[in-house]
Amino acid sequence: MLKYTIILVPEEDGGYSVEAPAQPGCYTQGDTREEAITMAKEAIELYLESCQAHDEPIPEESGVESLTVEVKEPVA
Repeated sequence: MLKYTIILVPEEDGGYSVEAPAQPGCYTQGDTREEAITMAKEAIELYLESCQAHDEPIPEESGVESLTVEVKEPVA
C-alpha cells in the first residue's frame, strides 16, 4: 500500500475540493468530506495507472507538512 497526503478545502457553496500534492495536477472534489476522500483515492489510483501505462515513475510522498498558524486580524 502507498500512502499520500491530500489537502481538503471546504468550499463556500458546500462540499470540498481536494489536492494531492505528490501528483501534480491531481485535483478532485466531493459533496461531503467522506466523498471527497473517496474521490481523492480514486483520482490518485488513476494517476498512478497513467504513470505505469506511460512508463513514468510512481511519485513518492514528498513529506508535505500541513500547519495551521494564527495571525493578528488587521486593525480597521
